[in-house]
Amino acid sequence: MELLHDPAAAQAWCEDARSRGHDLGFVPTMGALHEGHLSLIRRSAQENARTVVSVFVNPLQFDEAADFESYPQDLDKDASLAGDAGADLVFSGRLDQFFEGELNAAGELPTEHLRNPGPAALGLEGEHRQGHFAGVATIVARLFRFAAPSRAYFGAKDYQQSLVVRSCCDDKGRPDVIICPTLRESSGLAMSSRNKRLNGAEREHALHLVVALRAAHAAWEAGARDAAELEGVLAASLAPAVDTGEIELEYAAIRDPEQWSATRPDGRLTSAVALLAARVGTVRLIDNARLDQVPFGVGGVL
Repeated sequence: MELLHDPAAAQAWCEDARSRGHDLGFVPTMGALHEGHLSLIRRSAQENARTVVSVFVNPLQFDEAADFESYPQDLDKDASLAGDAGADLVFSGRLDQFFEGELNAAGELPTEHLRNPGPAALGLEGEHRQGHFAGVATIVARLFRFAAPSRAYFGAKDYQQSLVVRSCCDDKGRPDVIICPTLRESSGLAMSSRNKRLNGAEREHALHLVVALRAAHAAWEAGARDAAELEGVLAASLAPAVDTGEIELEYAAIRDPEQWSATRPDGRLTSAVALLAARVGTVRLIDNARLDQVPFGVGGVL
C-alpha cells in the first residue's frame, strides 16, 4: 500500500494503473476510519483490480468552524487501517493542492468556484447546514477528477449526500456510484466518526434515534403509507427524549426515495425513507432507514 501526500502524485498513480488495464475503485473519506469505512474499502477491493482511498478533512463542507477544528485526524493510522482492508493507494493533500491556483488571498475557495449540488440538496441537511452540500459536491467532483475511478463507494448513512454525489458524475455516468448499507454497532447505533465524541450516557441517548426508526418501520409494516402519519410516529417515539433534553431534534422526516423533494411528499407512498438529525450533547448525529425494505439491525440491513 502506498501513501501519498500530493493529489497530483495520486493522479499520476491512478493514470498509471489505468494504463495497465486496471479498474479503479475509489473510497473518498475524511479519515477517522471505522468499520463502516473499512467495509467500503473491502468491497472495492473485491470488485476492482486496484482500490484508492482519499483522506481529506474538507473545510468546504463544514458549516461550523468548531466542528471542523474538532474533527479527529490521524493519517498514519487511517492509512494503516485502509491498507489492511485492501487499499492499494491512500492519498491526502491540502486545499490549495486540490484547487491549485483557485484560492483567494485568504486561502479560501471563492464561492463562484463552488459546484451546484442540484435538487437533491434541497431541504433537511441542505436547510440545516447551509453550504454543506455545495462543499461536498465541489470536493467530490474534484476527487473524481484526480482519481478518475471506475466505481466510487459511499455509505447509506449519509442518505441525502449519496443523492448529491451522483450529480458529480460526468455526462457518461462515470464513475458508477455504489451506495453500501449502513453498518451499526452492537447497540444498533449507526457507525460514525462522531461517535467517538459521545460519552457513555450520550451513547445511550443516541439510541433513541434507532428506536424511532424501528417504530416507523413497524408502522410501515402495519400498513401506514402516508408521510404525515409516519412522521407522527417518528415524533411520538422521540418526544420523551426531546422533553427530557436527552436529544435536541433538528428534523424527523419522511421522503420518497424515488423522487426527492424539499418538503414532505403527498399521497400514498409506495416507497419511503425515514431521516433523522439530532444533537446529543455537542455531537450532531444523522441516521436513516428505508421503510419499504427489510428491517435494519447490527451490521447493516438484515
